[in-house]
Amino acid sequence: MSADHHHHTHGDLPQLPQGRRLTLMLLVPAVLLTVLGMVLLWPRDTPQAAEGADGPVTVTGQVMSVDPVDCPPVPRGDAPAEKCGSVRVRLADGAQVTTQIPTGPGAPEVAAGDDIVMLAVNDETGTVSYAISDHQRSNQLWLLGAAFALAVIAFGRWRGVTALAGLAVTFAILLYFIVPAILDGRSPVLVAVVGAAAIMLIVLYLTHGLSITTTIAVAGTLASLAITAILAAVATAGVHLTGVADETSNFLTITQGDVNMRGLLLAGIVIGSLGVLDDVTVTQSATVAELALANPAYGFRRLYNAATRIGRAHIASVINTIVLAYAGASLPLMLLFAAGNTPMSELLTSQLIAQELVRSAVGTIGLVAAVPITTALAAFLAVRRRPATPAAPAAAPVREGRRRRPVEDPWAAFVDRDN
Repeated sequence: MSADHHHHTHGDLPQLPQGRRLTLMLLVPAVLLTVLGMVLLWPRDTPQAAEGADGPVTVTGQVMSVDPVDCPPVPRGDAPAEKCGSVRVRLADGAQVTTQIPTGPGAPEVAAGDDIVMLAVNDETGTVSYAISDHQRSNQLWLLGAAFALAVIAFGRWRGVTALAGLAVTFAILLYFIVPAILDGRSPVLVAVVGAAAIMLIVLYLTHGLSITTTIAVAGTLASLAITAILAAVATAGVHLTGVADETSNFLTITQGDVNMRGLLLAGIVIGSLGVLDDVTVTQSATVAELALANPAYGFRRLYNAATRIGRAHIASVINTIVLAYAGASLPLMLLFAAGNTPMSELLTSQLIAQELVRSAVGTIGLVAAVPITTALAAFLAVRRRPATPAAPAAAPVREGRRRRPVEDPWAAFVDRDN
C-alpha cells in the first residue's frame, strides 16, 4: 500500500512539511490556557449534603406479592382511588414489610419479582413507614450500556474504542469539573467555555488522531464556540431571559441561590453546541483533505467552493436534527399548550419557549459560522502545503485495435459548477 493511499484512507492532508509544527503551535497554547482555566476555576467549596439530615431514607427491596382489593366508596364529588391494596416486599437486609400499592400520576406499576426502591419515613412515634417510589433499573441499564459499547466497537473497531474513551472523558469533565464548579459559585459561562475546550481537545485528538486535519477542526471549533458564546450572551440579554423558566430551574434558585441562572443558560447553550460543532468541523476538514487528494490541481477557490457545497447539505440536515431534538424533548409542553387556549403569539414569546428558540437559533448560527471558517482554513493550508507534483510517467504505447474510449467523470459537471 502506498503512502499516498495510506493518507487518503485516513482523510489527512498528505506530506505536509510543517504540519507537525502547525499542530504544536495551536495545540500547546490551547492546552496551556485550558489547563490554567481549569486550575483557576476548579471547585474548592462544593456544597455537600449534610450527613444525618432530616428526610426520607432510600431502601431497596424485591416485591414478593401484590394483593389488590376493591377501593372503598368515596364521597360524591371526590375523585375515586385508582388502585387499592397492599404490596409485600422483602428488603435488602432480609426483613419483610408491607406497604400500599402506589397510586397517582406516574406511579410505578409493580408485580411480584420486581426490584424496587422505597422511601422509609420515621413518624413522631418512631414508627417506620414505607412507600414505593420507583423501580431499580441498574441491571437493565448496564445491559443496555454493554449492548451500546459492543455495537460501537463492532462497527468502529479501534475508532469505536477511542470514541467510547472520549465519551468517558466527556462525562468525567461534566461530573467532576463543570457541575461542581458552577455549584461552587464560579461563572457558568467561563466554566462552560473552559470545560468545552477541555472536552474538545481531548476527545477530538483521542478519536481522530494527532493530525493536521484534526488540528484544523480544533481551530474551527474554538472559533465557532467563541462566536456562539458571544451571540448567546447578546441574545439572552436582548430578549431579557432570566434562565428561570421551569420548575427545575425554579427549585435550583431556591436551593442553590448562588448559581447565576442566566449564566447557567449560556453555559447550556455552549455545551450543547459543542456536540454538533465538532461533527461539522471534522467533516469539513476531512472533506477538504479528500478533495485535495483526489484533485491535486484544485486551487483555494475550487477547494473552498466544493467543500462548502458539502457543508451546506450537512448544515441543512443538522438544522432539522436540532429542531426535531428540541421538539421531541418539549413534546409534553407542546401538548399542554395545544390543549389550552393560549394564542400563538403569546406562546412563542413566553420565557420557556423563547429560551428554547434562542438556544436553537444561536446554536444554528454557530454551526453555520463553523463551515466557512473551517473550510477556508483547511483549503488555505492544503494549497500552501501541497507537495510538488511528481513528473508524470511516460505513456505506454497504444496498440492498434485496442484503443479505449476515454472515461468521462460523471461528477465533473457538479464539481465545476459555480467555479
